[in-house]
Amino acid sequence: MTITTTPASETSAQIAEIFAVARATGFLHAREIGVADGPEVTVGADDPVVLASVFKILVLTAYVRAVAAGELDPTARTTVTARYRIGGVGTAGFADDVEASWRDLALNMMSMSDNAATDVIYHRLGTEAVDRVIADLGLADTRLIGCCEDLFASVIADLGGTPDSHLDELFTGATAEQILALDAVQPLRTSHSTPRDVTTLLNALWTDTAAAAEACRQARDIMALQIWPHRLTAGFPGEVRIAAKTGTLPTWRNEAGVVTYPDGRRYAVAVFTRAASLADRQPLVDASIGRAAFAAVEALRTQTV
Repeated sequence: MTITTTPASETSAQIAEIFAVARATGFLHAREIGVADGPEVTVGADDPVVLASVFKILVLTAYVRAVAAGELDPTARTTVTARYRIGGVGTAGFADDVEASWRDLALNMMSMSDNAATDVIYHRLGTEAVDRVIADLGLADTRLIGCCEDLFASVIADLGGTPDSHLDELFTGATAEQILALDAVQPLRTSHSTPRDVTTLLNALWTDTAAAAEACRQARDIMALQIWPHRLTAGFPGEVRIAAKTGTLPTWRNEAGVVTYPDGRRYAVAVFTRAASLADRQPLVDASIGRAAFAAVEALRTQTV
């Protein structure tokens, strides 16, 4: 049974109203974990969307695969150098070089969306390892342009900067038209996927088919430690466990993850939004992600399969 987003669908109308109130265009896919061909909620589920930092779930999957294969010792240490200090949270915003283990960098990558930690891991694994995750899981509508460094390089180039330019300064001097024209915010010109591909990835991680069982468990445990409570988490009651990853770029606010209810049923949900405004703070859009996800999951829970 498919819960569609037709005008006659109560769920569709509810989710559409949530996004409309937030002045955003929303894209959503929700499904129960481990239930093949089961009910789903779709709102533009096959439309291309900008991944932003949601792509880090792919990097995490490649990381736990490498650890399971003995290709990477998670306790070994590496140094995050000035090359990766592009600002933001975690090691990306540090003033000095920092030495950390690979497993601690993976934790930073997922828990706080540390861009420097992400890129150090990405470069250690190699592009081929991350692309192999996409191919192995049949994510036919998912493409990566590279890591955070590559994404920001495209933004700097689009804004007329040089490799030595400061990204924040370029943004400050840019017009709204220039920002809206960036490749980084156009789905088919940057790292992109679809909500359905993303829930396919999540389902594979939660059914031990994305990697070895222990590797998948490690990925799930890391994703459960994300610190941001303002999107998916804000939509669900406290007894629901959430393991997820956010993503943010100008106009785009996303989150994808798995919600686990006390009865043990689990649901993969991916929500991507594109706002009508370029404002840095958009609490209505953030909240709409959790509210839409909750409406979708509650619709799934009330269906008889």
